[in-house]
Amino acid sequence: MKKIAIVIATAGLMSLAACGHNTNQADAVANAGDNAQAALDNQGDMLSAAADNSSNAVAANELDNAADAAHNSADAVKADADNKADAIDNSVKK
Repeated sequence: MKKIAIVIATAGLMSLAACGHNTNQADAVANAGDNAQAALDNQGDMLSAAADNSSNAVAANELDNAADAAHNSADAVKADADNKADAIDNSVKK
C-alpha cells in the first residue's frame, strides 16, 4: 500500500513539474516521459505483487528483481525525457 501512495504522490508532483517548460514540444516530451514512467512503475508494482503472492522463493526473488528493474527503468526514462525537454527549451532560447 505504501508503494501505491508513493506512486500517487509522485504522479502529482510530476504533473506540477511538467508545467515548467517554455515550448509545447518540450511539454509534450516531458508528458510522454511522465506517461512512460507511470506505465513502467505500474508494471513494477504488478511484478512486486506477483512476487508477494508467489509460494516459490526462487520465483518470488526473480519477480522482485524484475520489479526493481522496471522501477529503475521508469526513473531512467523520466530523467531522459526531462533532459530532452530541457534541451528543446535551451535550443529555442538561443
